[in-house]
Amino acid sequence: MTVYVLSRNPNLYSTIRLIEAGENRGWKMRVIDYLKCSIEIIKGDLKINYQGEVLETPDAIIPRIGASRTFYGTAMVRHFEMMNSFSVTGSLAISRSRDKLRSLQILSKHDVDMPKTVFASNQSNVKDIIKLSGGTPLILKVLEGTQGKGVVLVETQKAAKSVLDAFYGMNVNFLVQEFIAEADGTDIRVIVVGGKIVGAMKREGAEGDFRSNIHQGGKASSYKLSRKERTTALAAAKAMGLDVCGVDMIPSARGPLVMEVNSSPGLEGIEKSTNIDIAAKIIDFIEEHVTPNTPTKRKPRDKIGA
Repeated sequence: MTVYVLSRNPNLYSTIRLIEAGENRGWKMRVIDYLKCSIEIIKGDLKINYQGEVLETPDAIIPRIGASRTFYGTAMVRHFEMMNSFSVTGSLAISRSRDKLRSLQILSKHDVDMPKTVFASNQSNVKDIIKLSGGTPLILKVLEGTQGKGVVLVETQKAAKSVLDAFYGMNVNFLVQEFIAEADGTDIRVIVVGGKIVGAMKREGAEGDFRSNIHQGGKASSYKLSRKERTTALAAAKAMGLDVCGVDMIPSARGPLVMEVNSSPGLEGIEKSTNIDIAAKIIDFIEEHVTPNTPTKRKPRDKIGA
């Protein structure tokens, strides 16, 4: 079995673990920096060039596409897919998951609960936006933000108006969401692989920070999911068409609310907090769906009209 991990950094924890897990099966594993790939498109022939060589078509790929490189990265994933390589996450699903607004629209369509969200242009009345989102306090999320960056808690209506006016003045696209006080700076990360939950952790924000993201100083611990949390996480992954993903939820008085579905979830926090070999679970998923050196036949995906 030949498998490429599409990653910009071979020294990242997640990349190293995926390579190790594949090599433990005796597979030929290789890290490919997708930004150093170029594609060749001619009639009846698709090729990928990488640092002066034409890459052989792998049996499978594991995309680890950075949020800032989604367009180029998904173009490479799509090209591998058209070459009949199996991808653990589809190119279209990656694109959808990276668009915060589109993701929430898809989740809503499939009856997955989430915080009330408002998206409006700078032509809208700021007071109306605040009212529609449930009033202050509220959360502002820049659409291009990642790892907890670009997320602001606004506690008063006066402050909300000032921040909204400032963002609109800078022509920044953002979402306005209701603030879930009972979450108390915690969230739940659930890893789904092949329609099954393989691990879950609870993340708590640093003292005084409402964000629970580990990159912002939060801490993680193993977590046992309730039945509702399990069904919500699986429904979110299915709605987004992601076979491998991290579903982020926060607790609320009305049940778990999905914040995001991540198409390239980091493995370090979840593996260290749960002692579960998540990388091996991903390798198992490939093994279940791929026969080496034969054209890949996978189930139909990406039928969602969004």
